[in-house]
Amino acid sequence: MRNRTRARECALQMLYQADIRRTSAEQVGREYWRADEPVEPDVQAFATQLFDGTMAHLTEIDALIAKHADNWNIKRMAVIDRNILRLGAFELLHVEDVPPKVCINEAIELAKRFGDADSGKFINGILDAIHKKSHARTDR
Repeated sequence: MRNRTRARECALQMLYQADIRRTSAEQVGREYWRADEPVEPDVQAFATQLFDGTMAHLTEIDALIAKHADNWNIKRMAVIDRNILRLGAFELLHVEDVPPKVCINEAIELAKRFGDADSGKFINGILDAIHKKSHARTDR
C-alpha cells in the first residue's frame, strides 16, 4: 500500500474515533499513535496533517457537506461516510499538492473499503459537487 493511502486510512480511523467518542483531537491523536503499530514517519506526518486540518476546519467542512448533500442531514449519515467526506473535503480544499481527481479517487477507495455497497457513489457525488463549486470560485 502506498504511504499516502496508508496515511489517509490512519487519518480516517482517527476521525472516526473522534466522532464516535466525542473526545478532543489531541487525545485521539496521542492514543492512536501510541496504540497503533509503528508507521513510517512520512505516513504519520501526512495522516496528522489530514486529521488536524480536518478537525480545525470541521465546522466549515460540515456546512459545505450539508450544502451539497441533498436530502441528507449530516448527523444522520453513516459515521464512516461522514468522516470520509470530511477527510476528502479537507484534502480538496486545503491540501494543494494533491490533485482534486486524486483526492476524490482516494476517498472513493476508502468508501469502497470501509463503507457499504453504495458509499462510493455517495462520496463521489458530494465531493465532485464540492470540487466543482470550489473550482468555479477560483476560475473567476
